[in-house]
Amino acid sequence: MPDSDSGCGTVLVITGTFDPTADLVVEELNRRAVPVFRADTAWFPSSEFPPELPSEARAVAAAEARGGFGGLLSALPPRWLPPPGRAAEAESKPLQLRVAAECGLRVPRTLITNRPEAAREFAARAGGPVVYKPFTPIRGTAGGRTVAVYASVLGPEDLGHPAVASTAHLFQEWVPKAYEVRLTVVGRRVFAAEIHAESEAARTDWRSDYDSLRYRVCEPPPEVAAGVRRVLGQLGLPYGAFDFVVTPSGEWVFLEVNPNGQYGFVEQATGLPITAAICDYLEGAMG
Repeated sequence: MPDSDSGCGTVLVITGTFDPTADLVVEELNRRAVPVFRADTAWFPSSEFPPELPSEARAVAAAEARGGFGGLLSALPPRWLPPPGRAAEAESKPLQLRVAAECGLRVPRTLITNRPEAAREFAARAGGPVVYKPFTPIRGTAGGRTVAVYASVLGPEDLGHPAVASTAHLFQEWVPKAYEVRLTVVGRRVFAAEIHAESEAARTDWRSDYDSLRYRVCEPPPEVAAGVRRVLGQLGLPYGAFDFVVTPSGEWVFLEVNPNGQYGFVEQATGLPITAAICDYLEGAMG
């Protein structure tokens, strides 16, 4: 985030202590001799409280620190990538699907429900497999092991399971795929890479098995490139990591957009100059 008035002020990088993708940006900015300050918000106020501070006062102080520090950052005028408030709103999958459809992109038929009978009816109308997707990333530990919930293909017995009634679920029709595409947009620049999965798990959700993936640079159809730019315009974002399925007939189908998505693995596999585009944006060299 540079000083927009001077055009080349200090770039503030807010991220975790371990973030290989942020490392790429910092290294490129250093190469360009652009001043950088990197911070992890967990640093403050974790080391500021005196040990004798009661737990109740500690909780209030922590909330005030988050409100003060976060409020100060949101009040700063320079450009953000991505803007914190808008990025948080854009994480909503239902919102993304609505905006993508309004912007001319094809989206899968989707149902959000906690009624098993509605899920079964949806699958019957879809006439094929149905995919379950979590609304937010779900990671944790079970039995001492790290686990994560990815998209999964469901059968009729799964859709009728009583657990469906316990909370909201997002179901989508299964879209036949020749391959998938990670399409990254920085400002007005579009970078696309085909993702070819070579394992059964990755063919359902490529994030579940990175070791089985192959990448190839590709060019999105003009209408898709225009559509993703419109999506970011409506969401008020300068950056987005889009996921598409490309069907055997060549049709591009929108799955989701991550307003703060990782891109380093694509750049390292393909050589696409995404880091350079991000640094151009931060320096004010592009809109």
